[in-house]
Amino acid sequence: MARLPPLAPDVTPGVAPVVAAAPALRDIAWVFLSIGMQSFGGGMTAWIRRDVVQRRGWMSEQTFVGGLALAQITPGANGVNLAVFVGTTLRGRLGALAALSGMLLVPVIAVLALGAAFTHVRDVPGVESAMAGLGAAAIGMNVANGLRMTRRGIRKPWAAVLMLAIVAAVGIAGVSLLLALAVAIPLALWLAGRAEGVGS
Repeated sequence: MARLPPLAPDVTPGVAPVVAAAPALRDIAWVFLSIGMQSFGGGMTAWIRRDVVQRRGWMSEQTFVGGLALAQITPGANGVNLAVFVGTTLRGRLGALAALSGMLLVPVIAVLALGAAFTHVRDVPGVESAMAGLGAAAIGMNVANGLRMTRRGIRKPWAAVLMLAIVAAVGIAGVSLLLALAVAIPLALWLAGRAEGVGS
């Protein structure tokens, strides 16, 4: 059954988390291989965050959230893009290759096998309902992970307002994600700069 990874204890507010030294390539490959084997039903972002940020401290929360934003605005699957970002940040191009190959090895083999099997059972009663249930679980995992990241990644009132505005624009009004980001990213940079100027 699809599930989110357990959360590590939250870092103390106002105290910067300790970021570990760059890991070996084999460690990156092993961590992402483990993620690829465990992230059933979706929620890849939650698993990457748990292992890279919370468990091993390879990356700060702020860097991870920034990478997630880049992964979402870049063409391609978010999980794949995020793995490439993490690997590149940690160990350059070889790190990206280690993360990507580790993460995709088991899922590619599994999907090829399950896809071949699904062609033989897709007309069996109950299979369509089961697939719908798996989809609902994956959506729920992504929503739960978004809420968890919001508690730790949204620290400023203007950031919360901007987040809600994007949710309303994209999720309710149907505004294109690219258009929303084209407006939100420069606005966020301006607001962050203005907030730092006021606070200094």
